[in-house]
Amino acid sequence: MMKAVVVDPNAPEHLALGDVAPPQAAPSEALVRVKAISLNRGEVRGAQSAQAGARPGWDLAGVVEQAAVNGTGPKAGTRVVGFLPTGAWAEQVAVPVNALAELPEPVTFAQAATLPVAGLTALYCLEKGGGLLSRTVLVTGASGGVGHFAVQLAWLAGARVIAQVRREDRVAVAREAGAHEVVVGEDGMAVSPFGPYDLIVDGVGGVLLGNVIALLAPDGTCVAYGSTAGGQLTFDLRHFFLTGGASLYGFILFHEVRSRPAAHGLHRLAQLLAAGTLRAPIAVEAGWEEIGPMAQRLLDRDFTGKAVLHVT
Repeated sequence: MMKAVVVDPNAPEHLALGDVAPPQAAPSEALVRVKAISLNRGEVRGAQSAQAGARPGWDLAGVVEQAAVNGTGPKAGTRVVGFLPTGAWAEQVAVPVNALAELPEPVTFAQAATLPVAGLTALYCLEKGGGLLSRTVLVTGASGGVGHFAVQLAWLAGARVIAQVRREDRVAVAREAGAHEVVVGEDGMAVSPFGPYDLIVDGVGGVLLGNVIALLAPDGTCVAYGSTAGGQLTFDLRHFFLTGGASLYGFILFHEVRSRPAAHGLHRLAQLLAAGTLRAPIAVEAGWEEIGPMAQRLLDRDFTGKAVLHVT
């Protein structure tokens, strides 16, 4: 048996370490010894209603213990970052080779663990906007994991980046990431003077999303990847039509990786980390035995950026 994070209705935030059977790798999967994991709001929320014994977890970084038997992917001993649809929070996991990327030597396991969900979401959302050089990009929820990466990557692409945050004490985080302007508020009205926007990357939803859609430029795109403020959306459809070619795209990472494997994006992100042009937004670190308290802090918005847990 081995240790893994499992759903336990009697544990803090329904998450605890438990004993599970070790994984059995398919021919196209590598066995990875996990060294670090990171938390995302979606999987933590999902654990609250999941059945006892369920295995959450998307993000992982570690070392390949056994290469895929079909001869593809990284060799044994390779340091990697990986993405799984579930069960990543364990001592050992079986990961498809198309969801693994080798880590350059300067990149730590903790840094790498922030990349799979937050980094890939930011990268693939920004790609929906095409070439961003000299274009105007709005990133909502810019102090969170996805938002922080999106601001950095949009700035690297040469965009004029406007960041929205919920509170005044989060402004410095967005500016440090590269935002040219930072606005505070949850209704979206404060971002109006800086539009129109060629691309909007939104993880907030609710009233804010309904208002910022009206700020799209002709042929602009709004990519909605989350809804921390709620899933109900009301906006002026007539104005949206009159914008001319504007589009609203519903982004789900698990669907995106079917056509753009996680390995490709993770490789690009890891190279940027190694070069020092991208920073991992690590807010807190702890041992994975603290999974319950850390999950609670995440849901309480007790920190900006990402929580990384070390698997010991």
